[in-house]
Amino acid sequence: MIPYDYQKFVDSLRSHLQSNIEFLGLAVGGSWIDNQLDSFSDIDLILVHRSPQIPMADRRALAKAFGNLLACFSGEHVGEPRLLICLYDNPILHVDLKFVAMTDMSSRIEEPIILWERDNMLTAYLKHSQANFPFPDFQWIEDRFWVWIHYAAAKIGRGELFETLTFFSFIQQTVLGPLLLIRNGLLPKGVRKLEMLLPKEDLLAMQATIAKYDQISCLEALKNIIDLYLSLRESVIPSSVVRQEHAEARVKEYVNNFSF
Repeated sequence: MIPYDYQKFVDSLRSHLQSNIEFLGLAVGGSWIDNQLDSFSDIDLILVHRSPQIPMADRRALAKAFGNLLACFSGEHVGEPRLLICLYDNPILHVDLKFVAMTDMSSRIEEPIILWERDNMLTAYLKHSQANFPFPDFQWIEDRFWVWIHYAAAKIGRGELFETLTFFSFIQQTVLGPLLLIRNGLLPKGVRKLEMLLPKEDLLAMQATIAKYDQISCLEALKNIIDLYLSLRESVIPSSVVRQEHAEARVKEYVNNFSF
């Protein structure tokens, strides 16, 4: 069930778009699709428009028009300049407004729920294409993984533990989380909702890659990262991906013989 405040917000936006001929539809993605919204969820909205693009000033003006906007900024940092990331008040809500031209709706990572459209235009357009969620490039990962492991080990040895912990987070987000999700038949969405989605054995293996601010703990977590990656490589990554066997052997030897 959609929380009341979320539905109220969307209804307000929909009424504004209906009166603006520039806009052709309103759709929603993310947790709304799976009916998994809770009081901690963001709202991922897609505002479909006629023009090739909407100027940033106009996007901000629209965002202010239908809610108590506290702050907003564009999404270049996540590779999506069409995105306006907003925080609203009364109630406090995080809302992502993605402004997409109708002609760009053919390229999408999920099938959104259409909340409103003008003359059935969005439904008709989406029939000619399908969503394509991006999967990791397994060869790209294997070509880099052992270099990354050596890098982390060197940082542990030097005592740069903040750098180490930050790098572990990168490995979890880029490699381990996506591969664990794939192994369990799910879309590789980083580390999103691993606690809710993974079986106990996989979740415990992932938890073992989290270190304390301590050299010994970091080294143990690094070894667990290696073990988990090898397990995932065996179960997820096809044999056609070239294994970097020499690099693997030398880096594992380096880590196993590590001393402070």
